[in-house]
Parts: sequence; structure tokens; C-alpha cells
Amino acid sequence: MEQGAVRDQFPFAVARVTRRWRKLLDERLKDLGVTQARWTTMFYLQRGGEGLTQRELASLMAIENPTLVRLLDSLEEQGLIERRLCQKDRRARRLHLTSSGEAFMNELNARAAALREEMLKGVAEEDIGIAVGVFNQIMVNGDRLK
Repeated sequence: MEQGAVRDQFPFAVARVTRRWRKLLDERLKDLGVTQARWTTMFYLQRGGEGLTQRELASLMAIENPTLVRLLDSLEEQGLIERRLCQKDRRARRLHLTSSGEAFMNELNARAAALREEMLKGVAEEDIGIAVGVFNQIMVNGDRLK
């Protein structure tokens, strides 16, 4: 395939992989009552250490704030996350996983890891590293376009 054709196909290939990942992960998480979007939200919170603000989380996830608010409200209702006052700025709230949320994440992460390994079967670690680097650069370029 010539260079222009590969570039033309790129966004569609990314979209297909993303849709497939979401569909398969949603199927594997269905019995737990959680979707890929909820798992992703909790994943970022788990990696956030002492807690992220809603704005920081929305930026990391590359989603709009209203979409995130609905996800957070739902996770809070399930007792999986909590909003705590920020010590440095009383107007802000920091998001944290509850102990139930941490335990829940162990199961979610295990299922996601199993799917990831199945989907990446036959792909060299070096190639995965290159792909992640390419995606990171695309995000940097996209951030400059805002």
C-alpha cells in the first residue's frame, strides 16, 4: 500500500480497534455491572495517587466535563469512588477510589489484562512500544490544535 493510502486508512483502523476493544471489554465486564467507560474512569483514578480533580481527570481521559460528571455520579452512587475536599483549595474536590472501589478494580484489571493479552497475541513488544509512541505523538499534535 502506498504511503498516502496508509495514512488515509489510519483513523479508520484506530476506530475499528477501539470499537472492538470496547465491545469485548463491555461483554467481559457486563456481569459486574460496569462498562469500559466506567472502568477507564476508575483506572485513571487508581493511577492518580492522592486523587485527581474532575478537570484533571477529564483532561487525562480526553472527554468533556459533562460526560465525566455523569460517570462520576454513577460510580459514587455505587460506592466505588468518593469526592473529598481539597486541602489547598476548599472549592475543589479530589476524586478517590473507596476501599470497595479498590477491591473492584482488582477484578476489573484482571479481566482487562486477559483481554489485552488475547488481543495483542502475536504482536511483538517492540511493535507495541512503537504504536504507543505514535499514539502519544498524535495526542501531542492534537493538543496543539485546540
